[in-house]
Amino acid sequence: MSDTDNGKGLEAEGDVAADFLEELLDILDMDGDIDISVEAGRAKVAIIADGPSQDLKRLVGPDGEVLDALQDLARLAVQSETGELSRLMLDIADFRAGRRERLAEQAREAIAKVQETGESVSLSPMNAFERKVVHDVVLEAGLSSESEGEDPHRHVVVLPAS
Repeated sequence: MSDTDNGKGLEAEGDVAADFLEELLDILDMDGDIDISVEAGRAKVAIIADGPSQDLKRLVGPDGEVLDALQDLARLAVQSETGELSRLMLDIADFRAGRRERLAEQAREAIAKVQETGESVSLSPMNAFERKVVHDVVLEAGLSSESEGEDPHRHVVVLPAS
């Protein structure tokens, strides 16, 4: 079992990513508090605004594209430091938390439509994080779902009960 398989390793991942992100914030002359936690078996790092979060929203970008790129860079920083692949999650200005709730609502609407019509419902393309949120909500409702297509057009299909 490698060190990153346990909580201590995940905390170390969070520390490395936090150091990388603090340097980035310094270079950009932006303010933000960094919160490190372990959630669902992966390190989670959140950059939280000290005051108005308008500056930090620039680090999220349209539809979270900049956030996804920064998450990839933070994962590379962790891998460079530890030699281990990282599944670290990064959130900035609570973007992912808000996105998670909007996706859950979208999933609940699709579930209701599937239950009403008995037919599959395809959702719009999503990244892996977003698809996971939808799959979890669908599973919780007792239905099944699957991902179809290739990135960047990969999407979730909610299936009727069999």
